[in-house]
Amino acid sequence: MDDLDRKILRALQADGRQTIQELSEKVGLSPSPCLRRVRNLERTGVISGYAAIVDHEAYGLPVTVFLQVKLSPHTEEIVAAFEQAVARIDEIMECYLLAGDRDYLLKVVVASLADYETFMRRRVHKLPGIASLDSSFAFGEIKRSTVLPG
Repeated sequence: MDDLDRKILRALQADGRQTIQELSEKVGLSPSPCLRRVRNLERTGVISGYAAIVDHEAYGLPVTVFLQVKLSPHTEEIVAAFEQAVARIDEIMECYLLAGDRDYLLKVVVASLADYETFMRRRVHKLPGIASLDSSFAFGEIKRSTVLPG
């Protein structure tokens, strides 16, 4: 991947709906070589897909919670079962494996605090291997970017 590929990627991350003609003008290439580069970035997995970015609040899910999870015991079976279960829960938007005191950080979206309580009682408390949970509620979003640095 060279600087031109990075330029293409930054432009696509900022606006994934632009035409190849628009993209080629932004990056200084003619449309055919620009399209070849985009297809190559898709083929090699650098571009893994395209999606609409939806406002959580406008969608009806204004509550964002960051849930830190500690597992015990840390057996292969417990970890695999936990990760598979998390992958099936729609309210969990993101899940990160952590180094440090906690094992996972989950980003959860729900419609209300009452819905979060229900989510915790019916979904999270049933996950395998939970030793401890710590919820932090976001009350404002300062920055969210879809464009990688560089």
